[in-house]
Amino acid sequence: MTTAKQVKMSLAIAASGVLTLAIVARAGAQSALPTQIPQTKFDAGQDVVPVYEGWIHNPDGSFDMVFGYFNRNFKEELAISAGPDNSVEPGGPDRGQPTYFLPRRRARLFRVRVPSDWGKQVLTWTIVANGRAEKAYGDLLPVQEINERIIMSGGNTVAFGDEDPNTPPVLTVAPPPQATVSSPVTLIVNVTDDGLPKPRRVPARPAATARGAAIERQSNGIGGARPRGLTVTWLQYGGPAKVTFEPNGAPAVTNGTATVRARFAAPGAYTLIATGSDGQLSQRAVVTVRVGSSK
Repeated sequence: MTTAKQVKMSLAIAASGVLTLAIVARAGAQSALPTQIPQTKFDAGQDVVPVYEGWIHNPDGSFDMVFGYFNRNFKEELAISAGPDNSVEPGGPDRGQPTYFLPRRRARLFRVRVPSDWGKQVLTWTIVANGRAEKAYGDLLPVQEINERIIMSGGNTVAFGDEDPNTPPVLTVAPPPQATVSSPVTLIVNVTDDGLPKPRRVPARPAATARGAAIERQSNGIGGARPRGLTVTWLQYGGPAKVTFEPNGAPAVTNGTATVRARFAAPGAYTLIATGSDGQLSQRAVVTVRVGSSK
């Protein structure tokens, strides 16, 4: 038989347990704050990660393995020559991979061709940057098959066999003049295109209304959709030091021509890539510039 004293003791124990749970819950809630930890950004000192993007089946039965990279630094650019710190094996170390690494992500940048009897072999790209080695492994898994249309569209999903009348621009880079460190070089690209996709018109912005006449809303844009059109961008693929392009970005093609000025920080051989885009598909052209010392 339960006595009144036993009942009081049970209630006291229960109350103590509830209080303990409340304290633990409050402590746990405080320790969980803040709920989101901001990403730490590094300007320099981080590694470069090679990325395997997929493979392409060529008409002759061979395969192209496509790679890009991710430079974890937000500012540091690294020149890493083909060799122990930048190798593609088997068949390397030099198999045409980039030797100059710009900050952040550069996707589907280069490819390595392997024979039709490659089978289950693995192609390995190793990059050693700031004392840390990273590797990417390329193989012929069916789920990693891509096509040229995916490359030209910047990675957008394109169905195999999908009929699209649009073709990418055709680029012709004029032979660059003799370059020196002290003077910039003008790079000229001639571009032809089929005119597709049609340029997108920018809708007119509505006229301003008196305050209070309509509900005001926050807008995440500064205007209508950007018009499509031919542009050419430049990217440094190799070289001993930094290349600066003027103007930077993606200048429009005027009368079939796009022109930039390139400045080179040190003498040596530089590999540059011009990419022409019609807003949907793109095509690349590679140019080598040999830079002499200042006169």
